[in-house]
Amino acid sequence: MKQKRSSGKFSAAFKTGAISLAFLIIGYQAALFIHQASVEAIVAQESNAGHSRQGPGISDGRSEPAMTDTRASTDEPAMTGEPAKASARASAIKEEVVEKYARRSYESFTFDPNTAGLEDLQRLGFSLKQAQSILNYRQAGGRFHRPSDFAKSFVVADSVYRRLEPFIRIPVLDINAADSAVFDGLPGIGPYYAAKMVEYREELQGYSFPEQLLDIWNFGQERLDGLKDLIEVGDGAPYPLWTLSEEELQEHPYIDRHSAHAIILFRDNSPKDQWTVENLVKAGILDAEKGSKLARCRIASP
Repeated sequence: MKQKRSSGKFSAAFKTGAISLAFLIIGYQAALFIHQASVEAIVAQESNAGHSRQGPGISDGRSEPAMTDTRASTDEPAMTGEPAKASARASAIKEEVVEKYARRSYESFTFDPNTAGLEDLQRLGFSLKQAQSILNYRQAGGRFHRPSDFAKSFVVADSVYRRLEPFIRIPVLDINAADSAVFDGLPGIGPYYAAKMVEYREELQGYSFPEQLLDIWNFGQERLDGLKDLIEVGDGAPYPLWTLSEEELQEHPYIDRHSAHAIILFRDNSPKDQWTVENLVKAGILDAEKGSKLARCRIASP
């Protein structure tokens, strides 16, 4: 039986494969080079063309002028048919390349993502499309309740959020001033609770502390905890406990009909320096629970 002689030489098939691989690598590198060169040429062309105007996403700290059509006017008829479609496709590709690869300058300044305009968003470093996406989200009824909500937006890169986080200022909501539509936008609050929050505010003649929301049926501590950092109790007129009539007093959630009558008797038979909620509790006019809640309310001086 003949034994194959082993040869130190590579087979023809191996050589052909190696040469093909080499050409493939060279071709790939050449394609990358051409792509990079094309991108740089397009970006440079657009940059030079826009040297006298502020382009999308570019900011030097000054107000950006409105975008206008800078193409030169000619007497030639407009392209139609396939040439027009090809030109439109080329323009779209060029815009996409510039949008993706152009270097954008940016600033960092205090802003509210719920109110920042298109120009401010671009100054912050967002591209025109990214800024428009944020505006579209807001126009559709979306709202950023916390800075972390802004971070969840698909157009906000992690690196961009880390840079902007110290500058984000989202005002908290004054529950003594907001209407039901604004309440409805809070997390965990739908139309039902939004209406109840307004209704209960009227009964109280103004909220004095956030925990009063727990008086609303089935509101619950979990719901309050979910929005407590988003709300505040703004200034409001103090409750005129010591000047209201018996009928007006009994409209308050912490004062029933019998307590209202007893408060009138207490006022008629006690000196003014004794007119305190604590003394109403001591006299048995208010029970301890309702008395403690009323004591936390803003009460007008006698």
